[in-house]
Amino acid sequence: MEAILAVTSKLAAPFDLHTMLAEVVAAATQVLKAERTSAWLYDEASDELVLEVAPGIDPIRVPAGSGIVGACARTRTIVNVPDAYADRRFNPDVDRKSGFHTRCLLTLPLVDHKNVLVGVMQVLNKEGGPFDEDDENLALALAAQCAMALQRVRMTAALIEGEKLRQELEMARVVQMSTLPASMPAVPGYDVFGTFEPAGLTGGDTFDLWPVAGQVLVVLADATGHGIAPALSVTQMQAMLRMAFRMGASLEDAFTQVNNQLADTLPDDRFITAFVGLLDPSTHRLRFHSGGQGPILHFIAHSGDCVRHKPTSFPLAAMPIASLRPAVSLELEAGDILALLSDGIYECPNENGEEFGEERVRAILAAHHAQPAAKVAAQLLEAVRAFAGRAEQVDDMTIVLVKRREDAP
Repeated sequence: MEAILAVTSKLAAPFDLHTMLAEVVAAATQVLKAERTSAWLYDEASDELVLEVAPGIDPIRVPAGSGIVGACARTRTIVNVPDAYADRRFNPDVDRKSGFHTRCLLTLPLVDHKNVLVGVMQVLNKEGGPFDEDDENLALALAAQCAMALQRVRMTAALIEGEKLRQELEMARVVQMSTLPASMPAVPGYDVFGTFEPAGLTGGDTFDLWPVAGQVLVVLADATGHGIAPALSVTQMQAMLRMAFRMGASLEDAFTQVNNQLADTLPDDRFITAFVGLLDPSTHRLRFHSGGQGPILHFIAHSGDCVRHKPTSFPLAAMPIASLRPAVSLELEAGDILALLSDGIYECPNENGEEFGEERVRAILAAHHAQPAAKVAAQLLEAVRAFAGRAEQVDDMTIVLVKRREDAP
């Protein structure tokens, strides 16, 4: 009992996993008066036992049901073998490789307080003969303490890794948000606004409202998936579009070249739905291509109706483009609004699984079109949140509104 208490006190100290395993092995060898001890950890993902600490033996993996350690793991009961070479489950190859001769062994399951298998401990060659019942009782008490200590180390390591990942995601979020317009551009005769609310720390949506050569680049994009990889994809696309237009590319050339470059670089299962348009405020004409991004709603102020436009092409990066259909051209009259919303708005579910849908968007545009674009966007988000209720936000939500002011010439 004194030996067990001494070991328990020692194992309460903070250790990394390898140091903890070394302490476990040393404790078992000392308490049970054995020649050596090995520690196996259970890998749930592969259903294997991994030999982590064993004098003179490199780490190896075995199926969780293989050999004596496997039998112990499967049954979660102690296995006492008085004569190793007389047991068919014993593998003598390990002795041959290490030069050690195993006479007897005691194999113990390491199971935590929730009955979760942590690993297996194997104690070899008791001084003076085979392990007896007293040794088994002592070993089980020791194994219970060791399992708890090992699980604590694993949980601590997982928490540390989780915190590192959270910090990396926070940094990724800062980087992604920095690529969005810091403020809305001042466009003569127009009120433009964009907002992006990711479902997580990072998201697969982006938008842009960027003055270039007397026009305004209008972008809304949504990459497949969530997290860092889609965020990198849309950020890459946005940077490529800005570079293309800065170098004087036409709408058609920019859309085609960016698509083809992304098709070469992104994995086959990745693509980006994207609206890419150029607004000329002097003519009130907006020309666009839409790679899989829709619906595109054009609210007509004088009638109170919405004209719905479909995508003009398949999503970016889906395949190379040789030629494009002609761009769609919109004439924006006083009070008209071009409304671009990602599918996180349209497909937002409520607690019953019903989606927000396009008709609710149309109704909000009709009811609030006289307000500034920022307030219209706020009304949309407020309506979506009220509709969702307690349902979790499962997708990124992005809104881009281009409104021709009613007092504009």
